[in-house]
Amino acid sequence: MTTPSYVYGVTRAGTPVPAGLTGLDDRPVELIDGDGVGAIVGDLPQGRALGERADLVAHQKVLNEFLDAGAVVVPFRFGAAMSGREAVEKELLAANADRLGQVLDSLDGRLELRLKGTYVEDSVLREVMEQEPEIAALSERIRQVPADAADAVYYDRVRLGEMIAHALERRRDDDGRALLDPLAGVAESVVNKPPAREEDVLDAAFLIDRGRREEFEAAVDKLGQAHGDRIKLRLVGPLPPYDFVPEA
Repeated sequence: MTTPSYVYGVTRAGTPVPAGLTGLDDRPVELIDGDGVGAIVGDLPQGRALGERADLVAHQKVLNEFLDAGAVVVPFRFGAAMSGREAVEKELLAANADRLGQVLDSLDGRLELRLKGTYVEDSVLREVMEQEPEIAALSERIRQVPADAADAVYYDRVRLGEMIAHALERRRDDDGRALLDPLAGVAESVVNKPPAREEDVLDAAFLIDRGRREEFEAAVDKLGQAHGDRIKLRLVGPLPPYDFVPEA
């Protein structure tokens, strides 16, 4: 009976598998070679659905181990499975060798770093109150209302929240550019993601030449020193370069 294969990603044919590397359910990871490209695979666990936190961690661990070893990898999204080894060889590798090779070429010698910037709440709220008198006046009026009469200013509180949200939105555009522009010149490509939360300033993925990693990190440190009193920066990576792999 053919054992289904779980596919973690694709790399160059002949790339060594890190010693002792295991993936889902601690099953061994191997490389199935094709014409110039190879699939990073393991046996698909049977008798249960995927999706546990341990599964996600194992998937990420396999990709990170290859990246840490200096391999170029086209990462697959969690959950990619095929009917077996023959399907991997024919339907994935043979049918897509040229396209996968082109994507590997575009990522070779590069890595993905992700920068997140979040407002320091106390600092930016103080800034808003100092620079926008209408917001400050409404906030003060609400503060002077006795606790037992809080219902009387319910709609004022809603309005205050909306005004603060709009004030942060106006600042976010300028602050995001102030963070992004100095870094874009060091990166080969940038994907700027929409902020997920009101306090988020920047969430951007950068494709960096491995030889310029220190330069990029130094530029991030410089930005942290310049903006650290009001924006907290967090640099994550290297990461599997999902943001720079064509969806198709």
